[in-house]
Amino acid sequence: MVFGVLKDIKTGENRVICTPLEIASIKAAGHEVLVQAGAGAGSGFPDEKYAAAGAEIVQDAAEMWARCDFLAKVKEIEPSEFGLPREGQMIYCCIHPAAHPEEVDALLQSGCIALTAEDSHRCGSPNCEAAGKQGALFGLESMLTINGGKGKFVGGFAGAPGMNVLILGGGVVGQGALSVLYALGANVTVMDINMGLLRQLADRYQSHIDTMYCTRENIASVLPKTDMVVNCVRWPKQRTDFLITKEMLKTMEPGSVLVDISNDDPGAIESSHETHHDNPRYVVNGVVHYCVSNIPGAVAHSTSVALGAETLPLFLNILNNGLEEACVRDGFIRRSLTCYRGYLTHEETSGIQKKPWIRPEDILGIAGRELDPAPPATTTRSDLFLECCCR
Repeated sequence: MVFGVLKDIKTGENRVICTPLEIASIKAAGHEVLVQAGAGAGSGFPDEKYAAAGAEIVQDAAEMWARCDFLAKVKEIEPSEFGLPREGQMIYCCIHPAAHPEEVDALLQSGCIALTAEDSHRCGSPNCEAAGKQGALFGLESMLTINGGKGKFVGGFAGAPGMNVLILGGGVVGQGALSVLYALGANVTVMDINMGLLRQLADRYQSHIDTMYCTRENIASVLPKTDMVVNCVRWPKQRTDFLITKEMLKTMEPGSVLVDISNDDPGAIESSHETHHDNPRYVVNGVVHYCVSNIPGAVAHSTSVALGAETLPLFLNILNNGLEEACVRDGFIRRSLTCYRGYLTHEETSGIQKKPWIRPEDILGIAGRELDPAPPATTTRSDLFLECCCR
């Protein structure tokens, strides 16, 4: 099989899906590897290192799409790439399909086989950890007086108290933010709807953090004394309400900071909209917002190394065993299957976009086998089933 590493073209994106070390492993498994020129430059991996690992360096993106059986990159398929996938070609990247109907339509029309990376990680994405930790640091940067913030230091000084920080969501992203902010001396409150998780976090930090059940009312009760909010909640896309409204921001002191790491559209924060690294901040009702959508791209080397380590077993599973067998062996690959030869196979996207879908195990013809289990990727369900007639 011919495996290809594409250069990401999203604004402000510097990551690469595989480093030269992963390329060497894929080559050792007997596969041909193409790497688009400059794919790893922003992460500190020049073309020469990929070539030394056994990859062929290809200058033109169109040639990559034409020659590769299986292509991978970090971020979603951009509009300029919509016409490039072909029937039966496999693609792995962060599609975020439920929020991108035009992208899904293009993938379906192409007849390609697309897997959305964010649903494929058994132990949580390295991007989530990176987003939480680096997002916390960008929040502290936004708190600086020179960036429009109120100018409080995270851990305080002698005679001056430290920051009060509210983290919404205690998953991988929230725990990453918590680890940084706690280590730097912030007074942290974590809110989540999983009481067991809150108990675990309280025990881990020896009750030196506060925990609360996450409701809009509880959030409103603490906002007046909160210096920085870090939103790490993956908000269900069918919801039209918010955890924090624009009106609630008025209860915070001017110069307070809101970091929306999840940055869904629509999301949990009414005032949030996507920004990029070249212009990351804006102000709503006196609160400085930091809403960059690809925070991990700012630490491209480390995130690329972590991504490469996380995705190598997945790639080798598919390359060595074929997609069907890989989906039998790994339920997280199976649940990440988004489009298969013109059929939608992603439940959340079906539920949000009201498009008929087929379960991956049905379209792959593996429903009767003993399958590696995996929980649903989100709480969104869909019964808009379409009968498969392609096998």
